[in-house]
Amino acid sequence: MGCCYYQVALGRAPPSMMANSWVVARAEQRPVAPPPDLPFDRTLLGGGSFSASRRRDLVFVVNPRGANGKTWKEWKKLLPYLRSRLGKHCNICESFTSGPSHATDITRESIREGADAVIAVGGDGTLHEVVNGFFWAGKPVTYQDTATSYSTALGLIPLGTGSDFARTFGWKNDPYDAVERIAKGQRSQIDVGVIGRENEELHYFLNVADIHLSAKAGYYASRYKRFGNLCYVFGALQAFIGHSNQDFRIKVNGGEWETYPRVTALCIGNAKFFGGGMKITPNADPTSGNFEVVILQDFKWYDFIFKLHKLYNGTHLSVKNVSSRSVQSIEVEEISGTGSIFVQSDGEHLGFLPRKFRVLPSVIEMIH
Repeated sequence: MGCCYYQVALGRAPPSMMANSWVVARAEQRPVAPPPDLPFDRTLLGGGSFSASRRRDLVFVVNPRGANGKTWKEWKKLLPYLRSRLGKHCNICESFTSGPSHATDITRESIREGADAVIAVGGDGTLHEVVNGFFWAGKPVTYQDTATSYSTALGLIPLGTGSDFARTFGWKNDPYDAVERIAKGQRSQIDVGVIGRENEELHYFLNVADIHLSAKAGYYASRYKRFGNLCYVFGALQAFIGHSNQDFRIKVNGGEWETYPRVTALCIGNAKFFGGGMKITPNADPTSGNFEVVILQDFKWYDFIFKLHKLYNGTHLSVKNVSSRSVQSIEVEEISGTGSIFVQSDGEHLGFLPRKFRVLPSVIEMIH
């Protein structure tokens, strides 16, 4: 991949880099061997038939403006340790995003050039963009040398506002722990959700897709990211203004249409958490080949106040007007046809109903 010199666009880079609109990031200059008591498993990182002696290209996709610049500051602190831990066997390729969807473009190019792993550095938003970079035109992106069987792994160093996906695996919000996972290099296959709508591009998600009130709250929460996890509280308060429950039609696994009246929120979980630690789909498992769909019906504003603790600890499935089911695919429409029911995935606003959701089993290898 030629990772010794890796170009990164920095149109909106950190202030220390604004002198040049383009920079060339040196992947490694003097790699330091990892300490002897912290073994590096070079055999597990390889995803294909490349030589075991080949230095691995690890592409770290960093959102320098994530968490109001906190991601950039923490990344600078982490980098010396990361280089000392991984630099003996890997090329450390830094790539800084310059705007929306840039992480997706970086990921696609890295996979096509044979990167061993693309690691999202930041919150769930950065991870979401990186996951979408694993696909193009409805198919997985592959290494451009078609004669070589090779797969690029997905990795995560949580440094952003929210790390809900990491919670599903029980990972601490600790970047040094994340470096150790990368050093061990163990991989497992995970599922990805895909969202479709007629005449629109497919969209992919790793964590939770949701509809109506929670999606509207997420849309407004994005305006308050500077307040950290409080943004979810502010977003929810704003979403309640003018909210009304709506009647939905759903079709599960290609079956018959079913009517669900007075829906407050419908959540489709590939993983368990969203909204800054809310365990909304507690039975979801991104290695199961299924979504968990949780539907809240006829909730009032005071229901959220009295039942919020249950939503956070994942015990809400026993609450009245809450239902759960396991599905491989689900189509959702609103009966009124207003075209104003919000849809989001992994905290990113996607537009409005109708939508189709489908699970892609074991489609990505993840470092864990």
